[in-house]
Amino acid sequence: MTAMDLTEPAIEAIVRDIKPNIVFFDFTYWLPSLARKLGIKSIAFVTVSPATVGYLLSPERKLRDKFLTEADLLQPPQGFPPSKIKLRAHEARGLAAATVKDFGGLSFMERLLLCLTECDAIGFKTCREIEGAYCDCVESQFEKRVILAGPVLPEPPASVLEEEFEMLFSSFKAKSLIFCALGSECVLKKDQFQELILGFELTGLPFFAALKPPTGHDTIESALPEGFEERVKGRGFVHGGWVQQQLILKHPSVGCFVTHCGSGSLSEAMVNECQLVLLPNVGDQIINSRLMGEDLKVGVEVERGDEDGLFTRDGVCKAVKAVMDDDSEVGKDARQNHAELREFLISPGLENSYVDGFVQELHSLADLM
Repeated sequence: MTAMDLTEPAIEAIVRDIKPNIVFFDFTYWLPSLARKLGIKSIAFVTVSPATVGYLLSPERKLRDKFLTEADLLQPPQGFPPSKIKLRAHEARGLAAATVKDFGGLSFMERLLLCLTECDAIGFKTCREIEGAYCDCVESQFEKRVILAGPVLPEPPASVLEEEFEMLFSSFKAKSLIFCALGSECVLKKDQFQELILGFELTGLPFFAALKPPTGHDTIESALPEGFEERVKGRGFVHGGWVQQQLILKHPSVGCFVTHCGSGSLSEAMVNECQLVLLPNVGDQIINSRLMGEDLKVGVEVERGDEDGLFTRDGVCKAVKAVMDDDSEVGKDARQNHAELREFLISPGLENSYVDGFVQELHSLADLM
C-alpha cells in the first residue's frame, strides 16, 4: 500500500493531462480529494460484496470513534437487512484484528472508510436480484449512489483441459467427483490439511484436491497422513500445482466443488452444475459463504468450532454428503436453488442490460459536474 500511495504525484500528473470525467479506484484513499480538486468525479469500485461492506463497515458502527471488537461483530449493525448473515466468535475475533492492521500508515479500516465516504459513488460487481437489499443498505448507510456492473461472469475458456487431467476425470462417473480448490493464498495448518483430505476419504467418493502444502511443509507428499495414499489409490488425488479450475468445474465427472468462497471462484461455480460445499478462510469469504449457504441456500458450509474455528473430517464428510446424496433434503434444496440461480445468471441479455445501465449511471454522474 505504501508503494501505491507513493504514486499519487504521478497519478495527479496523468489525470491533469487526460482530464477524464470519472476515475475509478479501490484503496487509494487520497484519489477522491485529488479528483475533486480537478473537477472530476470518483467511483470507489469495491471488490468485495455489498453484504460485506454493509456488515463490517457500516457508519452505524461509529468506526471513527472506536476500534471494532469481537463483540461488535457478533451482531449486524443497525439498519442491516433482515438476514441469516452472522459471524461466529473466531470469525469476529479475526476480522476485528484485521481491521487495525497497518496498510501504508493507515489501518485497513481507516483506508476503506476514507475511500467509501469521500468518493462520489460506489460500484460493485453484483446484481440487484441477488444482493439488492444489501445494495440499498450501503446506499443508505453511506449516503452515496450505488451502481452495479452486474455479475460479470467469467468468459468461457478458449483452451482445453490438459490431457492427463482429461483422462483422469473421464475415468469417473458423471457427477461423482469431489473437486476442492481453496485459492492461491490459502495455506492450511497441517492438522486442518489432513482433516480436510481425510474427510474426502470418509465420503467413499472419488476426489481431486488442489491444495498448497500446509504450513511447515515444502511438498504435499510429506504432509499426507500415514497410509493415506495406499487407501485412496485410484480414487483420491491431492495436487500441489496450479490447475485449470474453470475447465475442471465444467467437466461432466465433477459433482461437488469445495471452495474457499472467493468471489471469482463462486462466479465460476455458479455457472456450472456442480454442487457447492463452502469452506471460507478469511475476510469477505466468510460473508460470501453465509450469503450463499444461508440466504440463497445454494450450498452447504462445513461446520467449524465456534471458538477455535477448526473443522473435522466428519464435518467435511457431512457437508459433502449433504449436497451429493440423492436422498438428502438439504441437498435437494441446494440443487434446486443452484439450478434456478444458474439459469438466471446465464440468461440471455442479463449482463448486457447491467453494463448498459452501468454506463447510463456514469453518464448521469458525469452530467452532475
